[in-house]
Amino acid sequence: MKGNFQIIILVIFIAAAILSVFIFSGAIPIGSDKTSTGGQGTVVLWGTVKAQVISSLLEEFNRTNNSFVVVYEEKSADTFDNDLLEALASGVGPDMFFVNDDLVFKYNNKIYTIPYQSLPVNTFKNTFVSAGEIFLTSKGVLAFPLAVDPMMMYYNRSMLDANRVVYPPVYWDEFNNLVPILTKKDSNGMIEKSTVAMGQFSNVLFAKDILATLFMQSGNGIIAEKNGYFFSTLDQNNSKYDLGSVLKFYTDFADPLQDVYSWNKSFSNSRDAFSGENLAFYFGFASELQSLINKNPNQNFLVAPIPQVKNNVSKLTFAHTTGIAISSSSKNFNTAFIAANLMSNSDFASKFANALGIAPVRRDLLQVVPTDAYMSNFYTSAFFAKSWLDPSPKDTNNIFRNMVEKVLSNSMSAGEAVNDASAKLGLLLIK
Repeated sequence: MKGNFQIIILVIFIAAAILSVFIFSGAIPIGSDKTSTGGQGTVVLWGTVKAQVISSLLEEFNRTNNSFVVVYEEKSADTFDNDLLEALASGVGPDMFFVNDDLVFKYNNKIYTIPYQSLPVNTFKNTFVSAGEIFLTSKGVLAFPLAVDPMMMYYNRSMLDANRVVYPPVYWDEFNNLVPILTKKDSNGMIEKSTVAMGQFSNVLFAKDILATLFMQSGNGIIAEKNGYFFSTLDQNNSKYDLGSVLKFYTDFADPLQDVYSWNKSFSNSRDAFSGENLAFYFGFASELQSLINKNPNQNFLVAPIPQVKNNVSKLTFAHTTGIAISSSSKNFNTAFIAANLMSNSDFASKFANALGIAPVRRDLLQVVPTDAYMSNFYTSAFFAKSWLDPSPKDTNNIFRNMVEKVLSNSMSAGEAVNDASAKLGLLLIK
């Protein structure tokens, strides 16, 4: 009798695993009508997305899937980390929560890891672009990807036109020729208008992300994982690119002795300089578009993909990726799994990305490219966007800051600064 019972349980588990694969791949169109999906009751979803942005999407989702209800609770971005940790520790946490690339490492032991028997790697990769792979580990999937916010290059068309620059740069080395043309100095040699905000750290918004883009374009993933063990790869240079030279490329833009000198601490920050029309190129995220328009409605600017390394076989830009994770302590796990799965594979994912002004992660959704000049570039960049597993944004920000400032102060060579950053990052990963 006991043996028969075990066989029955095994058959049920295998059937459920197979069913989840079909659901995930879209072979079974669950969620396309109001039929029951197997989920029951109420599940709670936490996130920092404004409630007014997501409420209408959830209302429609709940109407479509009427056998269960997803309730959203908006949390403050400043306290979300602590609120979630305390709630999970006390057993009153949410069933699901939105998780970004910079939080997934911290919560990986509190997230239910979906085994590859239930969700094969090939199914995942055929469904989502590379940015979604930030949620993959050697043991399984940590979250269902929803949206990707790629780093872009915004550029001031008026500044380029005034200096007869026909097109924005496609490759990084084009800045060598652009800086002498676009950077304007006063009679005392002080920079009044800058070509590009790089070199410094404190007044370059997203300096860490720009550096991460350069490192990843050189073939270095910054952090890797093997058998549940995470380690820094910054000290592992490949045969083609030396990360020390990559870091020096960045800091040269703040070195008055270099031909590409274009940025210093006299500017408040890169976004303000761009909106004040004193900066030709600004590296920011797709999600910033509306705020840039609001900051200077009369500014004549467009957006282009991040420059690439010439002769590289593939393209890459850094991105923040958002997914839905299932709490390992959920009291309604089955419904949470079904809801998260459906949200990533229904109209919800498309409308969620659109509401945030960014791109979806699903390949089929990215096939339908918007005609808008900005969104079309966001969708294009989403195809070659990637994230890295940031263990602690605040701490890694300090590590990257020190890496840059030690080179600028000549207290370390670029290679020494990279190795020092790698050692500190390694310590952070074993805390």
